Amino acid sequence: QVQLVESGGGLVQPGGSLRLSCAASGSIDSINAMGWYRQAPGKERELVGRVYNDGSTDYIDSVEGRFTIGRDNAKNTVYLQMNSLKPEDTAVYFCYADLRSIGVWRNYWGQGTQVTVSS
Repeated sequence: QVQLVESGGGLVQPGGSLRLSCAASGSIDSINAMGWYRQAPGKERELVGRVYNDGSTDYIDSVEGRFTIGRDNAKNTVYLQMNSLKPEDTAVYFCYADLRSIGVWRNYWGQGTQVTVSS
């Protein structure tokens, strides 16, 4: 019923930029938050940032000031604008949504998109 589809990953040199998009589709009643996790090789999955239903956002310290989360509520879409990318940002990025579908609250996950920062 609900699907999250990410796009925008790729290979970029240090200092470059990428913009990730995630569109949620299906029978969505309400969205509490949407955001992004990432998992680098050999590391645990971590929350990168999220936007809440009131428009507020939060980020982990390592991306604060470099990454920006935006949203388009009409399209159930969340964006991650990544600037000044570092090799340590290399990871698979997963979109997630905390939402209600057909009366049930739960988290949904995208399949992930690879971001590689390398010279």
